[in-house]
Amino acid sequence: MRGFILAVLLFGATAGPAAAQTRGVLPQDYYRMTFVSDVQVSPAGDYVAFTVQTVVEAKNRRHQEIWLQRLDRGRPAGAPFRFTDPTVESSSPRWAPDGTVLVFSSRRGDDRNAVWFARVTAPGGEAYHVPGVAALPVWSPDGKWIAYARAPGDEEQGEGGRGAEGQREGWIAANAISHTLDAKRFDGRVITAIRYKRDGTLTLLPDPSIRKKSQLFVVPAAGGEPRQLTSLPFDVGGVVWSRDGRTLFFTGNPEQDNEYNEENTQQIYAVAVAGGEPRALTRNPGSETAPAISPDGKMLAYVSTADRGSQPEVMVVALGADGGFAGEPANLTGDWDLIPESPSWTADSRALHWEAGVGGTAHVFEAAVKGGAVRQVTTGDRQLNAVSWSGDGRVMAYTATDAVTPAEVFVAQGDGRAETRVTSFNDAWLAETVRMPAERLSWRVADGTEIEGWVVKPVGFQPGKKYPMVLKIHGGPYGAYGSTYFDTFHILSGAGMFVLYTNPRGSTGYGHQYQWATRGAWGEVDSEDYLKGVDAALAKYPEIDPARLGVSGGSYGGYMTNWLTATTDRFAAAVTSRSIVNWEGWYGSSDAQGLTDYAFLGTPWEQRDTYRRLSPISYVEHVTAPTLIIEGENDYRTPMGEGEQWFMSLKQRRVPVELVRYPRSSHGLSRTGEPWLLVDRLERIRSWFVHWLIEQPGRRGD
Repeated sequence: MRGFILAVLLFGATAGPAAAQTRGVLPQDYYRMTFVSDVQVSPAGDYVAFTVQTVVEAKNRRHQEIWLQRLDRGRPAGAPFRFTDPTVESSSPRWAPDGTVLVFSSRRGDDRNAVWFARVTAPGGEAYHVPGVAALPVWSPDGKWIAYARAPGDEEQGEGGRGAEGQREGWIAANAISHTLDAKRFDGRVITAIRYKRDGTLTLLPDPSIRKKSQLFVVPAAGGEPRQLTSLPFDVGGVVWSRDGRTLFFTGNPEQDNEYNEENTQQIYAVAVAGGEPRALTRNPGSETAPAISPDGKMLAYVSTADRGSQPEVMVVALGADGGFAGEPANLTGDWDLIPESPSWTADSRALHWEAGVGGTAHVFEAAVKGGAVRQVTTGDRQLNAVSWSGDGRVMAYTATDAVTPAEVFVAQGDGRAETRVTSFNDAWLAETVRMPAERLSWRVADGTEIEGWVVKPVGFQPGKKYPMVLKIHGGPYGAYGSTYFDTFHILSGAGMFVLYTNPRGSTGYGHQYQWATRGAWGEVDSEDYLKGVDAALAKYPEIDPARLGVSGGSYGGYMTNWLTATTDRFAAAVTSRSIVNWEGWYGSSDAQGLTDYAFLGTPWEQRDTYRRLSPISYVEHVTAPTLIIEGENDYRTPMGEGEQWFMSLKQRRVPVELVRYPRSSHGLSRTGEPWLLVDRLERIRSWFVHWLIEQPGRRGD
């Protein structure tokens, strides 16, 4: 919308050098970053709550608090202020229906109940518990009842399946056939389940037979004894109330524990608050998620994905008096080719909003219930997230980030106009740095497909001077780069390098066909997109030295880094993080076999030639680029053995190579890893490319 133009210009105004800006971004600047998330507008539109995360460098950890911003007729009134105790961790703010109470999650001392209530309006007071509420609440429309989903008694469970007394419960599968001579002498694991590990956990998972499933509970809003409404063999989630307060809707997957299920089987259910058996409202195959009840109580919206690889659609259906479907669901996005997130209703029940990625941006979209074209509500070369609305729809709030600015909180009118920036947590340290703007670049590949990318120039760029360039590759591949702040790009730019980052085929935000164009041909299809992107950058920016090109990425980006250095000779140095080199070996050690089951058209024994053909290890003898390998020792998505295979192969071939192993680190090291290790990783990437592309260019392996 035109009303956004001024705001976007102001938001990105720090991109170029200014008097106070004296240097590029450094790895240690990460310690000064503030991250905002989970924006929640109060029902009356008079407050915005959000989570603020900072880095506590001295203690190598992060800290979270809830902050508030008071609004007056949709505009900020005063400065944002801290709402929760700064000595404890707090997150996940949620508003009571009348807007007088804010609920949040906070672990405080030995208190087992992490759900806290705090009065926002006078007279205020201490945070408190509501008896019987043991998880984040979902209020009934009249505010008299609270529903929540929680595993019965799971407050007694500890990490890794250990009970309150520290027993190794679930370490030996209940259906194990093998036995031990002396149980006291065995402290290992006996595993019979496929899902025995999950990335992000430091220990292996207990046998799934002991894990209790989350169920649906209701309790009076004033507190009391919770009443369990469901006893299902799968987890309950996505809980919403009917407007008359008689029915609760929720989602669940009846095939949750079927390790061999390959279908989309998440369903929407309804259960009477008075009690009774839950009933499924949707049918398999297909997964239905994110149910949302219209304000007038007459309709239910949700997201439906028919099959794996199908386009998710926003559906809407009329509700009958019994809480069931009254007619067939209507598809609001059948002619729209992007991926919708959870829908929310406009106050008049006539339309739905949702967020979606579009190219390198992310924005709010809207569609009328009666049909018609999907309309983009917000605009600008940026990404919006955590969008929230007031009860009357007149106020919206969200986080927004662009290529040179970390996310901050904004508020606007419900139609996207009159946008105002609420927070400025990162302004002080940003004022000390130069962040070069991202310049859009596009090119076409052999089949005519247009590929989008961006180029960041070196800090202090001088026309006519030669500089190295690093190609950065995103993970996924079903994800996207774009108009959002990436510290790695600016650190490399600050070190004197061009940075090229792209969204090749396989990326999201460009339509369904584009996303799945590499199926069965990872590396073979997308290589063209990257290499022609490099050519396009060289053609547009003659200052890039073609003899000093680097390549780097993590996860799928690490895989493609390995692939490109093994199948081309274009790159003089590489940094590969949490990568894959041998798909057959990866399949047996990862926690995500379903990725290649679909992407490679089958399992390794069904598609043996494909798995071997698409494995970089099959071509490792061609690698000459000095390579830095970065791995997390607790990465169960792309396990350590992948990096070790690449290291040993390159070492034996006398290619300059280093392997960095980060302890206590999962696949999310670059985003959620320990701050000290995360910053160490940034410096190692920077220093590796500085050495091989600036200080010692042209030296390669045999």
